[in-house]
Amino acid sequence: MDGQNCIRLYADELLIKECRHKIKSAESSFSRLSKVLSAAGNKVRLKILYLLEEEGGGLCVCDLSDILEMSIPAVSQHLRKLKDVGIIQPRREGQTIFYSMKEEHLKVIRPLFEHITITNRKKQKV
Repeated sequence: MDGQNCIRLYADELLIKECRHKIKSAESSFSRLSKVLSAAGNKVRLKILYLLEEEGGGLCVCDLSDILEMSIPAVSQHLRKLKDVGIIQPRREGQTIFYSMKEEHLKVIRPLFEHITITNRKKQKV
């Protein structure tokens, strides 16, 4: 380790090699997950994802605008970012477009939302 100090007595070369292999073999998964978490890292987008997960049938931009008390253009911008990353999917019914989360991303984000739900229940009991 050039220019860095390390206090370990020896390096477990096998462990290091195995870990490097694990990281390299999962590179595309890290990339996808990073994009999802980056997009969800905005408070408004996280709220949108939470609402879409809670209301499994989907919500339209007008619903989200009313719920979040934001303008339709502002909500649309957030939806566009989530759609561009591939987290949400649109479904057209007549002239209305409903948005829902893609199933593969629900598996990642649902545990975070369960934490929010549990925390809210605890607060309501107090």
